[in-house]
Amino acid sequence: MRFEGTEAYIATEDLKTAVNAAVTLERPLLVKGEPGTGKTELARQVASALGLRMIEWNIKSTTKAQQGLYEYDAVSRLRDSQLGEERVHDVKNYIKKGKLWEAFTSDERVVLLIDEVDKADIEFPNDLLQELDRMEFHVYETGETIRAKNRPVIIITSNNEKELPDAFLRRCFFHYIRFPDMDTMRQIVAVHHPAIKEQLLTTALTQFYEIREQSGLKKKPSTSEVLDWLKLLLAEDLSAEDLKRDAASALPKLHGALLKNEQDVHLFERLAFMARQKR
Repeated sequence: MRFEGTEAYIATEDLKTAVNAAVTLERPLLVKGEPGTGKTELARQVASALGLRMIEWNIKSTTKAQQGLYEYDAVSRLRDSQLGEERVHDVKNYIKKGKLWEAFTSDERVVLLIDEVDKADIEFPNDLLQELDRMEFHVYETGETIRAKNRPVIIITSNNEKELPDAFLRRCFFHYIRFPDMDTMRQIVAVHHPAIKEQLLTTALTQFYEIREQSGLKKKPSTSEVLDWLKLLLAEDLSAEDLKRDAASALPKLHGALLKNEQDVHLFERLAFMARQKR
């Protein structure tokens, strides 16, 4: 069971090595990188390449680790007891299974994605240490222990918004997805926009990387954003000549696909103003 990338996902050699190492070690793969570099998509493509079903647990700021195991609805049980409902006698009727329960009890091996773990409270990773390590947890309301029938392939993503606990990091295989260089980006674009003309692609990518390297930028445009931008350029049938910027504006054509806040737009407007002043 090895991951070698897919036709729809360009994986670098070090990324493929990381995935296969995590699978071999049977440890969670912790993937970090700036937003838009394909961390979530990696899990989907690993599942597709290995022929496994994927279970996705999207983490929010309010998510608690217990929700990944199960939730006990004591309020509904109390209400049903007051109404004389027959189902109240079986506590299992009030247990809502979480994503880890689903992954552990699956009859076949699955890929479990724990997406954006750094969004949750700092204690969230620590609260899952034992469950991810032992691949089991106890259900106190029923007295049963849920053990993994088949150890899932676990991929955990983080946008590096906060530091993760050392104890959690020790249990993971770590990989940082570096932002693609020009050659890798060309391969990625070829998957999504195979018919794009070489001159347009070269001009667009040159502008894109110039924007990313601009000092003072609050949010650098990501891979997903350059793909959206190229899609718009193709839809508008723009040529490499159309992308040329004059001194009146340092902003690229259809810049709303790349620059996502007014601070960065104003930055490029100031650069254009300064360039005009020098002329």
